Amino acid sequence: MKGRLNTSIMASLMAAVVVVWVMLVLVPKTSAIPAFSRKYQTSCTTCHNNYPELNDFGEAFKKNGFKFPKDDEVFVKEPPVLLGSKAQKEAFPGAVYPGEIPGYLPIAFRYEGNFSLNRKQPAGVIQQNGFTPRTDLFAPNTFTIISAGSYGQNISFWIDDDISVGAANADGGLGDGWLKYNDLGHGIGLPKNALNVRFGQFELDLPFTQAKTIYLSPFDIYGEANVAVPPGTTNNPTIFGSPQRGIEFGGTPNNGNFNWSVAVTNGSNVGTATRSSKDVYVRLSQKFNLERDPESRNAIQAAGPTGPRDHSSVRLGFFYYYGKNQQNQDGVLFPGLAAIDEPFYRVGGDLRFKYRKLELFGLGMFGHDDNHVVTVGTPSTIAAAPAVKFSGGFAGANYWFYPWLIGTFHYDAVNSHSDFVNGTPASQYHTRNRFSPGFQVLVRANIKVVGEYQYTFGQPYTDPLTGNPLFFRPNTFQTGIDYVF
Repeated sequence: MKGRLNTSIMASLMAAVVVVWVMLVLVPKTSAIPAFSRKYQTSCTTCHNNYPELNDFGEAFKKNGFKFPKDDEVFVKEPPVLLGSKAQKEAFPGAVYPGEIPGYLPIAFRYEGNFSLNRKQPAGVIQQNGFTPRTDLFAPNTFTIISAGSYGQNISFWIDDDISVGAANADGGLGDGWLKYNDLGHGIGLPKNALNVRFGQFELDLPFTQAKTIYLSPFDIYGEANVAVPPGTTNNPTIFGSPQRGIEFGGTPNNGNFNWSVAVTNGSNVGTATRSSKDVYVRLSQKFNLERDPESRNAIQAAGPTGPRDHSSVRLGFFYYYGKNQQNQDGVLFPGLAAIDEPFYRVGGDLRFKYRKLELFGLGMFGHDDNHVVTVGTPSTIAAAPAVKFSGGFAGANYWFYPWLIGTFHYDAVNSHSDFVNGTPASQYHTRNRFSPGFQVLVRANIKVVGEYQYTFGQPYTDPLTGNPLFFRPNTFQTGIDYVF
């Protein structure tokens, strides 16, 4: 009886949420006006099929330094402020080279707030992991300020900062903050944008962005840090999903279907450098345009009955990350021993397929860290140990039922060496897997309602009455609102 009552309450809550969202959707639609919309007097849907994910035109706009790929000056409705005259350009280097700043205030804001409905926890789970409330009524999740634009023909910038996260004015932090110079190879005869450079703090050139994902839950493999089971020494906090500080060279020559980048970073996530060595990240990808019509195939976006749309295409990619994790630099962790260098790498591939209203994607990654065993004594000794590894990835699909109604799904899997040998399985099947179906509704071009159900494998806990091992699925339904202005 109690189980049926809980099910009834959950169903009623979900029904109420759906009704509210439908009422919002049925209100007449208008256009959105975030930062670039103001500059060009256009809708957010020019660059986004489902913000913040970019469509083909949006990707071309970003690659071109936040400028329209062709005839940008024709489409600009708010001209920039010129910082100098043509005479200064001709007099260079005897004068400061002229530039420009945006004629508008290049600032936008983004707010996300979510309602959560969690599965009821057994007493043993509460005892072991602490109590989690069944519901959380639209707690403010994140409020972000974003500034982006161009300083003339070749220089662009991006800054985003989470002013607060998790409600109660909790501290956020800088996400990306970088400056980029496009078409650095123009002077030596390279194709347009074959060589660009950016520096500052930025998300790596990932196959699928984590910082600007459309999903409520992250890609789990991007958050995987590699840690050895004692007595192993590996303790590597480097993760893919966090911005890095460094410098990146890259390019999208000719039609932009080929992309390459090489970044040199601190390897300490968003924090300051924790070691002298630097990490290297390499990314290569090739997109194959599958449009039959040559005119559409060579355009920035394919032409459809209702206007521009994404090309039908397949993109294949490869990435490789190498670094040297260092411990005991100050001799405190393992007295009497020198600093311990443990080289590591991450390698993987990705695929994305777009066909009209359907998008399919997937990524696989393998991680490998050297490992050691330290014997504390007089003197202490260190010896090589079996490497610490993990593997996994994600696969998913998005389908546009209407331009404003999108069904989403992604499946995440992480198989960690530590999970298998630490005596307590990560889940009922020794792997961390999650199925996440969801929906996204563009109430306006800049306002959307989102929802996602996260279904996980059973996680272990101990029955407080019998002491027997049991498993519990901490499934969660989240829904919320996301808007930019």
